[in-house]
Amino acid sequence: MLTTVVGSYPSPPQEPASLGSKISALLGSFDPYKQAVEFAVQEQIAAGIDIISTGQVRGDMIEIFSRDITGMAWEEGTSKIKGKILPLNYSIGAEDLQIALKTAHKISDNFHASAGVIANGKINEDVKGVKGIITGPTTLVLSSRLEGFYTMDDRDKAIIDLAYALNKEAKYLEGAGAAIIQFDEPFLSTGMADIPTALKAIKIACDGLKIPVAMHVCGDVTQIFGKLMKFPVDIVDCEFAGIKRNLEVLENSDLKKIIGFGCVDTKTENVETPEEIHELLRKGAELVGVENMMIDPDCGMRMLPEKVAYQKLKNMTEALKWLS
Repeated sequence: MLTTVVGSYPSPPQEPASLGSKISALLGSFDPYKQAVEFAVQEQIAAGIDIISTGQVRGDMIEIFSRDITGMAWEEGTSKIKGKILPLNYSIGAEDLQIALKTAHKISDNFHASAGVIANGKINEDVKGVKGIITGPTTLVLSSRLEGFYTMDDRDKAIIDLAYALNKEAKYLEGAGAAIIQFDEPFLSTGMADIPTALKAIKIACDGLKIPVAMHVCGDVTQIFGKLMKFPVDIVDCEFAGIKRNLEVLENSDLKKIIGFGCVDTKTENVETPEEIHELLRKGAELVGVENMMIDPDCGMRMLPEKVAYQKLKNMTEALKWLS
């Protein structure tokens, strides 16, 4: 099985330390987040993760996108939709993905662009790469205030417009060397989302991509898991450590996707032992087979202390060795 992360990692922006970086800061060209990306990559690789992320260090999953996408704004800690949503002529995350790839390649020659994670429907367990992560259109709209252009009656239209914008971002990330594109759609498990609209939006957002696509849906998915299996993605990623009843959906499901199997609880600072993680992985393997699993934490890790996040990942990869 391959190991991965959902996305975020506790890696704060760095102050300029070297003479060169201090001069860059004076000139206004110093990027305090570049070293944060590099640190997140180094930590993930040291923990043994195969498909790493940039760490999503520039803000939370809503802020990163709403402050840049045309028609959206991030004001006083709130995401707003104030005008018609349109695709960008630049990428929000491609530069960080390239930084991550370059950093990873310096550490290990095994990390490659567009790594070929899935071949003929099967996971290639020998690959290492970087995941491109995008907050999904339904979650972005439902997390935003509609002010001006779209009314509440136009909410589905906003979701579809955003899907077209995010499709362009997904293609930018693919071009930058992403091995997987992941759409984060936590709102699908809340009961607030219209699932047919969400499905239509993800189909638009995925259109034309040649690399595997994952969709992360945290929360209790017991009522919607069958519907998630109909989304046009290769991997459906859910949390099974913090919400163990989600295991129930794997028992009698018509499994047509690879399961991203969240196996460490990211809502607590308690660090699970390798033995505890192994037991959960064993249960998952009995239900869906190791060939249909990709393992990761339940959700992003940015709210955890760095040492806790690292040890959770380290114990997760150790537990996988025992399963193998």
